[in-house]
Amino acid sequence: MSSTRQEEVWKTNFGEEYNERNTYDNKALDEVYVSDIGITRTAMNEDFIGDLDREMKILEVGCNIGIQLVNLQEMGFKNLYGFELQPHAVELARQRTKGINIIQATAYDIPFKDGFFDMVFSNRVLIHLNPDHISKALAEIYRCTNDYIYGSEYYADSLTEIKNYHGENNIAWKRDFAGLYSELFPDLKLIKEKKYKYTFNDDVDSTFLFRKK
Repeated sequence: MSSTRQEEVWKTNFGEEYNERNTYDNKALDEVYVSDIGITRTAMNEDFIGDLDREMKILEVGCNIGIQLVNLQEMGFKNLYGFELQPHAVELARQRTKGINIIQATAYDIPFKDGFFDMVFSNRVLIHLNPDHISKALAEIYRCTNDYIYGSEYYADSLTEIKNYHGENNIAWKRDFAGLYSELFPDLKLIKEKKYKYTFNDDVDSTFLFRKK
């Protein structure tokens, strides 16, 4: 498929400005999460995937400059991969990380074989996918994992556009992403889901872990 409008926007200065706003090290990342939703990212990951094998092969969808992957690396996970749409973010990610495999790609055509990973995860990335095409991206995520799907995304009971997202419209939507996974792939078993309300507004994050039955 051809590039969506959302992909084209992320390749502009809009995407580069996002990169510059989010140049956290792991300590700063945890501090931002505490400020935003009252729990560190490390604690959240420990709660959801802390018992999983540190040798498992993990892919992040839309890894930006790699801060979520570094968090997993510092938790002891060793076989980490990520892909990102923006060339600038890929370049920064490669500069800022060590021992993590990061490439440029799109969620609509993930360049790995079926079941190549033990877990595929996203973090506030699915919200930026065009609602008319998101099922294709979720199918790619489903295809590439042989076991777990892990996600943390803005939640709403029904599809809702996030207006004026850093000055842009038609760029972000919140919805029940866990429910959409369950609807599209009935063989997924929901292991855990938690919702975290933001400390400064009424937004909610849904964090969820699925496993293929």
